[in-house]
Amino acid sequence: MSDRACASAMIDAKLAGLRDWRGETLAQVRKLIHEADPEVIEVVKWIKPTNPSGVPTWEHFGLICTGEVYKNYVKLTFARGAALEDPAGLFNAGFNGATRRAIDLHEGEAVDGSAFKTLVREAVALNAARQTPRRS
Repeated sequence: MSDRACASAMIDAKLAGLRDWRGETLAQVRKLIHEADPEVIEVVKWIKPTNPSGVPTWEHFGLICTGEVYKNYVKLTFARGAALEDPAGLFNAGFNGATRRAIDLHEGEAVDGSAFKTLVREAVALNAARQTPRRS
C-alpha cells in the first residue's frame, strides 16, 4: 500500500471510529477539499499516545489545512489562513496568530461548501506561488 493510500485509509478509519456528528462533519469537509482540489494529498501527522489516529491534513505545494476533532467541535486550521481572502467570513477562530486561521464547526453547523472550496483553491494557489521554479 502506498503512503498516500495508507494515509487515506487511516483517515477513513478515524472517521468511521468517531460514529457521531464530528465524523460526518469531517467527512463532508474532506469531500469538499477533494472537490476543490482533485490533486490534494492526504497525510496523517502528529500521531502520539494521546492521539493514536493522528491529525488528518491536506497538502498541495505545502500544507493547506488540518482537520482536528475535539469533544464539542471540529477545527479546520488553514496553515496560511491569515493571507487568504475570506469574503464569506468562514474563519471564526485563530485570529490571535499572524499566520493561521481556523474554522470551528459545532454540532448542527455546516460550512458553506462553495465558499470553503474557494478558500481551499486560494490556499493551493498561495502555496504554488511560493514554489521556487526549477532551473534546467
